[in-house]
Order: sequence, then structure tokens, then C-alpha cells
Amino acid sequence: MKKCSKSHHHALAELNITPLLDLAFVLLVIFIITTTPIVNDLDVDLPAAANRPKDPKSKVNYVTVESDGKMFLNKEQVDVTSLQERLVALRLDDPDLNVVVRGSAKTKYQKIVAVMDVLQQANVSKVNLATEPFAAATTGKN
Repeated sequence: MKKCSKSHHHALAELNITPLLDLAFVLLVIFIITTTPIVNDLDVDLPAAANRPKDPKSKVNYVTVESDGKMFLNKEQVDVTSLQERLVALRLDDPDLNVVVRGSAKTKYQKIVAVMDVLQQANVSKVNLATEPFAAATTGKN
């Protein structure tokens, strides 16, 4: 009788963690696949802000203004007049147009104001300004 009791307790002391590890790996793969990649189409030194706006879920168009004044609409270089024409065409295709303005921290303020004026003239109402998280900007990004 002691032998049965002892082997029964011995079986309870050994836990089979293989299903738990399988579940952990499946969850890891699911999180890797469903995580959206960060937009890194053009290298821009973004300014820092305490609160970073959340990225909209629908199709987003990016207007990038580099420190030397060059403007890009989704990787294509544009000037102010062609930017307005392209934005009006995009808004006609999608009335719920989302635009994120990505300006370098060293860009002159007048260039960003010019882009914001063009967005207003093109009747684009959903506009965000891209920034880096404030902690990342203070820990060594210059």
C-alpha cells in the first residue's frame, strides 16, 4: 500500500510544461505577425513631444519636410503647388483623407506653416504632426 501511495505522489510532483511552452511560442508568433511595422521610409530627425499622437488606422499619407526645405508626399518629392494639387486629388478619391506631417526638428517653422496652409486649402481635416517620444529624444538622439 505504501508503494502505490508513494508513486501517486511522485507523479504529481512532476509537471509537464511542454503544452505551456507550445502555447507561449504560438502566442509569440501571433504577436510578431500582428504587430505593425514602424514607418521608416525617409530618415527624418523628428522633434520631441510629451504626448505622442496615436497613428490613425486607415490609409495614411505622409508629408515629409526635410531640414533643407525639400518636401515629399509619400516618398515622392513635390513643391508647394504640386503638393496642393496632389492632396486635392487624393481627397477626391478618399473624402476621409488622413495626413501626417513629418518635419525635421531643424526645419524652419515657415516650411511647416506652408504645408499646414496647403492642407487647409485642400480641405484635409485629419492632420497629425509626427513626433518622437520625449524620453527617446532626451536619451541621446540629437
